[in-house]
Amino acid sequence: MKRAAIILGILSIAISAPAQSAPAASQPAQAKGTATTAPGAAAQPAQKRPPQAKTQPEFDAYKAAAASTDAAALEKAADDFAAKFPDSELRVILYKSAMRLYQNANNAEKTEAMGRKVLALDADDPDALSTVAEVIAERTRDTDLDKDQRYADGMKMAEKSLSTVDTDIAVPAGTPQDKIDAYKAGVRSQAYSTMGTIQYNENNFAAAQENFQKAIDAFPSQPYAPDVLRLALSLDKQQKYDEALKACNRAVELTQDNTQIGSSARRERDRLQQLTGHPTTPAPPTPASQTPPAQPPQSPPN
Repeated sequence: MKRAAIILGILSIAISAPAQSAPAASQPAQAKGTATTAPGAAAQPAQKRPPQAKTQPEFDAYKAAAASTDAAALEKAADDFAAKFPDSELRVILYKSAMRLYQNANNAEKTEAMGRKVLALDADDPDALSTVAEVIAERTRDTDLDKDQRYADGMKMAEKSLSTVDTDIAVPAGTPQDKIDAYKAGVRSQAYSTMGTIQYNENNFAAAQENFQKAIDAFPSQPYAPDVLRLALSLDKQQKYDEALKACNRAVELTQDNTQIGSSARRERDRLQQLTGHPTTPAPPTPASQTPPAQPPQSPPN
């Protein structure tokens, strides 16, 4: 399962929220970082309110644009809506929806482009920050002349998403707390995974190990198989073979052998079983000492 699908399930709640609000006028926005509390009660940090329409025509146009289920069609509808209502708060929802559709279609270039449009409207949006950072980490290559700058930008975005996820998500009234918690967990897991990927690619395997473990721990009910395999590879690179095998066995459990990630996990498991002296599957003909560790998947498969 794609990590994006987890977050998308929560995002759909926010998309439907304007339809439940009075579209004729916005309610006064509560300032971020403040809260209204009863006398003697402990102050709680306020969440951003969901975006709202200012007029009925704006709201109707938003609903028409949001009905698009094709990524390219939604992108065009979002651009048209933004041109017609350049000050609308609802622009960010449309672009974020397009970002998710492109991500689910494995279109990294467009995912990044839509995420950057979201960030141009809301620089603190943790979902867009973690998503753009992940695309940067996955698409940057050693041969890129701007590799160091892209990795620096990706780390900065991922770290920022971790600092804004508790204050900069727009939670519609009545949203169940478990859904809010799952959304935040998904963003955190994505951010830590991105940081680990960048550090792995920079050969900082100890730091990568720490962040891949954090990515898994952030969403323990739904461990993301590529992160589990990447944890194993980070341990392998540090010659922590017993720990690596344990993580790799978990990656095997989470995957099917006829998938890209499943095949990679099984090759790495076989290699580690030989190195630790505890093979439980037929050994490949190539000596373990000459078999390099599997590479972490650049674009996590379904």
